[in-house]
Amino acid sequence: MDLFVEKSSVVRRIWGNSDTILFIFAGSAAEFALNKAVDWLYFTGRLPADPLGRLFSTVAYARQIVFSDRGGAYRAIDKMAAIHAKVEKNRGAAIPDWAYRDVLFMLIDYSIRAYELMEIKLTEVEKEEVCQVFLQVGQRMGLTGLPTTYPHWRRMREQHLQQDLMYSHFTADLYRQYKKHLGAFRYVLLKQAQQMLVPDRVNKLLRLGKISFMKPIVFAYKLSRTFKLDGLVKNTILPTTYKAEIKNLDKIPV
Repeated sequence: MDLFVEKSSVVRRIWGNSDTILFIFAGSAAEFALNKAVDWLYFTGRLPADPLGRLFSTVAYARQIVFSDRGGAYRAIDKMAAIHAKVEKNRGAAIPDWAYRDVLFMLIDYSIRAYELMEIKLTEVEKEEVCQVFLQVGQRMGLTGLPTTYPHWRRMREQHLQQDLMYSHFTADLYRQYKKHLGAFRYVLLKQAQQMLVPDRVNKLLRLGKISFMKPIVFAYKLSRTFKLDGLVKNTILPTTYKAEIKNLDKIPV
């Protein structure tokens, strides 16, 4: 079988683990809110109505691509492109390529950051592997101006962080929605997790600060995995509405 991502790939380890995915989720939630193209996510009304569900759907598409054969991955990418094309048609404008690139770059960056936070440091070869998987997604979507290597991606990523992010009324509203849907306690945890994870530029724009009380919590959580108590911890702190989705993140899609 011609798999889109080889079974031995670090990308499968990253996207087959609910712990790393939840941190990818946290980082993406921060950066989505700052992106200058976030108005596109507001156009249909789905994002402000259900920001957690919208982010979970993005995760679901990414996992479907990662764990499919090449044909299945291409079908998932094409379906995602068709959904965006319909939104563009309804709005009468095109989503800029840089906005698509931003999402790909985000997935690359937070895949690496989340895995290194929750598991171990990746080698340069493994980072290149993560980068190439998501660049293939961009190529299938027909995006222009993509980097060709991990070092090239790093340079472009920094440029995008400087050029494509801003704090706007959309940012403020989206964070109000996060708080509404998560509740005050989980909202604080989200911001603390973001503080540990996001690039300095994102941290500065959101004023997340530098001192995080999440570090000892993350350490304790890692310890709880040794004693098989991590499921109890997640059930305690995560939203009840999404417990089934979160539990399924540890299952490999078929």
